[in-house]
This record gives sequence, structure tokens and C-alpha cells, in this order.
Amino acid sequence: MKIKIINKSEHKLPHYETKASAGMDLRANISEEISLKPLERTIVKTGLFIELPVGYEAQVRPRSGLAAKKGITVLNAPGTIDADYRGEIGVILVNLSNEEYTIKDGERVAQMVIAKHEHITWEEVDVLGETSRGEGGFGSTGHQ
Repeated sequence: MKIKIINKSEHKLPHYETKASAGMDLRANISEEISLKPLERTIVKTGLFIELPVGYEAQVRPRSGLAAKKGITVLNAPGTIDADYRGEIGVILVNLSNEEYTIKDGERVAQMVIAKHEHITWEEVDVLGETSRGEGGFGSTGHQ
């Protein structure tokens, strides 16, 4: 599938690092470094603009290495880019560590996954079909 993209950054286009990769890295496109204090959040621009076909979304997700090693994650993970959005892709990052973190231009700050989705129509009913789980909620299917 081909997706139209405008790249207003000086960085290469997002790409799959391996044949089996689901996500592509998004890079910071910033003129000055951003210092992110503990529990502080910011929107990091990427310089990228995309045109997705209807029925698809781009999901913005944390990079596992950045989250595990530095405590930096995507606040609204996964962030959704809708097919009718034409603005610049931004990443909402939050620092969940105890140390200040500096974001540099060109740094890989998140990953993007393109995913198909469905639109549904609600059917209001009085009763739902029964299952063995029933109304069991959080933690109800785990083993002790």
C-alpha cells in the first residue's frame, strides 16, 4: 500500500527497520533541544504530514527502549491519527523517570503503526448473549 507523505524535516522518512517490523520510528523535528523534567509532558513535532485512506489510522506508540531505559513514553498511547487529519504529526511525550531528559533534533521519539479499522453500527438490545466469563471484569480470567 502506498501512503502520501510530506516531509518538511531534514530527516529520512519513517521506514521499517526489519522485514517483520510493525512500526516505523518517528523522529523529533525541533530547532532547539527540549528538556523534559520528571512528570512533565510536551508535544514533539515530526515535520511529517500524511494522507491516509479512509478505513485506516496511524497509531503513535512508545518506543520500548526509550520507555525502559529512560522512562520516556507516549502519554496517550496509542495516539490516533485519523484519515481526515492533514496537520503535522506530533507526539505527546511524558517523562515518567526521576531525572530530566533532553530531546534532540532527529531523535527517535515514538513509533507509528498503520492499522485498518472498521466503522460499526450499534444495535440496541435488552439482553446480551451469555458467555462462561459473564460479567467478570479486571483480573477475573487470571490464575492465582
